[in-house]
Amino acid sequence: MSARIFPTLVAAAALACFPAAAQDEPMPLSFVHADEWAAYQDAYVRDNGRVVDVFNAEISHSESQGYGMLLAVLAQDRTAFERIWSFTRTELMVRDDGLAAWRWDPSADPHITDINNATDGDILIAYALALAGNGWGIPDYMQEATDIARTVGERLLTEANGLTVILPGAEGFSAAAREDGPVVNPSYWVFEAFAVLADLTPEIDWMSVHDDGLALLDILTADGMPPADWVSMAGETPVPATGFPPEFGYNNVRVPLYVLRANLENTDLLERLGMIFDADHAPAIIDVTTGERIEPMSEAGYRIIGAARACVLYGAPVPADLQTFSPQSYYGATLHLLTLSYLRQRHNQCLVAGSAEGQS
Repeated sequence: MSARIFPTLVAAAALACFPAAAQDEPMPLSFVHADEWAAYQDAYVRDNGRVVDVFNAEISHSESQGYGMLLAVLAQDRTAFERIWSFTRTELMVRDDGLAAWRWDPSADPHITDINNATDGDILIAYALALAGNGWGIPDYMQEATDIARTVGERLLTEANGLTVILPGAEGFSAAAREDGPVVNPSYWVFEAFAVLADLTPEIDWMSVHDDGLALLDILTADGMPPADWVSMAGETPVPATGFPPEFGYNNVRVPLYVLRANLENTDLLERLGMIFDADHAPAIIDVTTGERIEPMSEAGYRIIGAARACVLYGAPVPADLQTFSPQSYYGATLHLLTLSYLRQRHNQCLVAGSAEGQS
């Protein structure tokens, strides 16, 4: 692997798996509090380890399983991790290439209703397995993470306009599959994971994936608009992909969080991403061709991303109502806990008791 050090939260996340006495300075063993994790599990994690997208016909997907595994590591709950991974391995890891089928429907027979993978889910699963394997000393987890990372690197990276980009799935997104292909989704760049994947599979140039993802975001936001969720890389300039609304939406709302969690805090990109949020830190679905704010995302799990950005950039404390976790949608709740865990790891000063106002 290159000697370059990626600016990530990986070290902090991995150190969370060891006793504080073994670290250079004390840190909490859990960045997701026990009551928060219990509430999350009560709402979304079934006894068999299935993480449920409750407002989406109660399906499960590789993304939800990967997020559940990552949160279990951050909550230091090995039992829950093993349960979620067991369901993932048994029910979703059914493809010939070792990646996860992306969609599992409890009402269908068979339950897998789309055998295609979702690459963000695979990256999250590999990342969580690696953190768990390293922190809890489980070689099998490390090997499984390595196998997934290698397959993603060998099958789902491609070149477009001089950039190394991530195909969202093995089928349907490449230049061969679409006239406007390759098509990418900027939110599939889980920046904090790439240093770990590079350690697992040094033969894959994850450094280029990391850097070129940031370069792509720079291109997509250069005109003052947020990035579209689905982007065609076929021409000289990336544009919204055919067949998808030309919108920034629920996919890319996690992009600022991924930038923050990867410790990419002092960047012009993070400043430009302020276009997403209103004065109350709420993002919105935005038409990237006109700038029209179509529909607000007012759930706390989305607003706290904007509040965290404002605190990191401007020192504005996170509003008190966003510091308390209460499950709403699966996705919003997941992003809420990931943001809280990031702030506790890196910017605990943002979580000032009684804070009522922020700056956008």
